[in-house]
Amino acid sequence: MAQVEATTERIVVADAETVFDALADYSGTRGRLLPEQYSEYEVREGGDGEGSLVHWKLQATSKRVRDCLLEVTEPSDGELVEKDRNSSMVTTWRVTPAGEGRSRVVVTTTWTGAGGIGGFFERTFAPKGLARIHDALLANLATEVEK
Repeated sequence: MAQVEATTERIVVADAETVFDALADYSGTRGRLLPEQYSEYEVREGGDGEGSLVHWKLQATSKRVRDCLLEVTEPSDGELVEKDRNSSMVTTWRVTPAGEGRSRVVVTTTWTGAGGIGGFFERTFAPKGLARIHDALLANLATEVEK
């Protein structure tokens, strides 16, 4: 069983604080940013960054749906970490300034992959599929904050 990682990044034309606040706003903005692969979105505790508990289902492929219950922490400025209580999946969002009125958003998801031939296919294809999903979310984020 090996660690699987998917990383996506985007430059957004908005200051880092605005971008981070939009990502951390689980009770408002975040739900609007989610692409079609997400369903059953629900804030169960908190709703603004650190201390939030958020549920959703993520349909990664036509056959693979993850039921996620995420604990949110903010270990450092500009960083959100979502740890899934139902699996080894951890998603880290980092927002940093990228010049005047611009931000770099990097999202990295890691999890412990399967072993054997199934694990080979997971390590080969899952990061690309998750990167597409994250890219859609980041595009929605850009549309939201660049208004």
